[in-house]
Amino acid sequence: MTSSSQTPTGTQPKTGLQRRELLLSASALVAAGAVATGGFGLPVLRGAFGSGMAAMAAEPQPNIIHIVSDDQGWKDVGFHGSDIKTPNIDRLAETGAELTQFYAQPMCSQTRAAMLTGRYPLRTGFQTAVIPSGGLYGVPVDEWLLPQALKDAGYETALVGKWHIGHAKPEYWPRQRGFDYFYGAMVGEIDHFKHEAHGEGDWYRNNDRIEEEGYDTTLFGNEAVKRIEEHDPSKPLYLYLAFTAPHTPYQVPDEYLDNYPEIADTSRRTYAAMITAMDDQIGHVLEALDKRGMRENTLIVFHSDNGGTRSAKFTGESKVTGELPPNNGSYRDGKGTIYEGGTRVVALANWAGKIKPGKVDGMMHVVDIYPTLVGLAGGTLDKTKPLDGLDVWGAISEGKVSPRTEVVYNVQPWAAGVRQGDWKLVWQALIPGTLELFDLAADPSEAKNLAEANPAKVKELQARIAELAAQAAPPLFMTDAFRLILSEPPSTPEGFFEVSD
Repeated sequence: MTSSSQTPTGTQPKTGLQRRELLLSASALVAAGAVATGGFGLPVLRGAFGSGMAAMAAEPQPNIIHIVSDDQGWKDVGFHGSDIKTPNIDRLAETGAELTQFYAQPMCSQTRAAMLTGRYPLRTGFQTAVIPSGGLYGVPVDEWLLPQALKDAGYETALVGKWHIGHAKPEYWPRQRGFDYFYGAMVGEIDHFKHEAHGEGDWYRNNDRIEEEGYDTTLFGNEAVKRIEEHDPSKPLYLYLAFTAPHTPYQVPDEYLDNYPEIADTSRRTYAAMITAMDDQIGHVLEALDKRGMRENTLIVFHSDNGGTRSAKFTGESKVTGELPPNNGSYRDGKGTIYEGGTRVVALANWAGKIKPGKVDGMMHVVDIYPTLVGLAGGTLDKTKPLDGLDVWGAISEGKVSPRTEVVYNVQPWAAGVRQGDWKLVWQALIPGTLELFDLAADPSEAKNLAEANPAKVKELQARIAELAAQAAPPLFMTDAFRLILSEPPSTPEGFFEVSD
């Protein structure tokens, strides 16, 4: 491999800056003042795969159980040394591959969009924040999503859990985006017992809103088991199990709190119990696979959607006081930031007899899930837009060198981050602006800024960010925010304070 970056196949259209787009385009601030750059390039071949396709040449299509936790800290599993009890996740890590440099996006909707499109969220307008409860946008319908590609390959597809990439219009919903079955919540944060957001029910089966009692983590586990029990063995199964744990609000049944009498802090005790409750349900899923005789031909992938939350700015719509409980270990900061604590997440892959147990240290990004899974499924990428994802099956299964040499943390109007090799640049573009350069091999905690000592490397990575920014779609969150602001009725004194003569 001669290039230190990956760019999608084909030509991404460059967005011209119209006046109305100036504030919205990611190139408006980030690319300002950057050096012009030439092309980078390692194309992803469309409709053809490397190790994944070769593995499928003479073997049956595997079942795929794709489990995603919500706002879980990197350290908050037993196999990373936590006191939080996660025996089932630990066993998957012990008998599978621990992915030590697996990256997600800084926030929830961004990661889910990246994972299901195989493209960085800057390309779909998802690079800023998350879809709020009142948001009208979703992943553009001209994107060919992972479940659609797997359906084309003959899979039964099911989503159990959290969606959060478009809820305002039915065309954005899971059943219209490739899932044969959906059970769960559309928005980003719900009451775990009432299944409500802002007092409105957010609980669906397929396209119908329903009412049910119960703790959502338990209900998700029960439904996942049911999907496995009722699965038609003539088809392979893709089950995307997206838990809402341990996202705020911190809530859990009392019997799980009883597992942690030694934790005095109420928030941390509840947070720990939520993770253990999720781990229990993962155990039930594994038992169901064993009972159906499916485990031997099932790939299990587990990761968090972003790093654990360390700032109250990113806890969502719930009010949380005191020290936030997620623990990202030695990695800096957390959810909502492009530092390692916000993006390097707990992750593993398990498939007995197919994945060599141990640690896999190569760089991987959540966009890689798309081409890797479709390759294993024997599918094609003919209907996708140019992907940022790479087929990393050889690295996962055999410990080969990962083909990924670059990670794009994010590119949005006021901040961007990119890593090439061990060098990482964090560019805060708002005036007065800051540049931080880190050598992650020597300093994974991002404690020492090497920007002043390495101006040429800073310039090189700024050029890469400028190139990406020029390709970026306008952030849909900002478009929606401007809509809300500009459509509000005129403010008048009535209702705000008394007016006297």
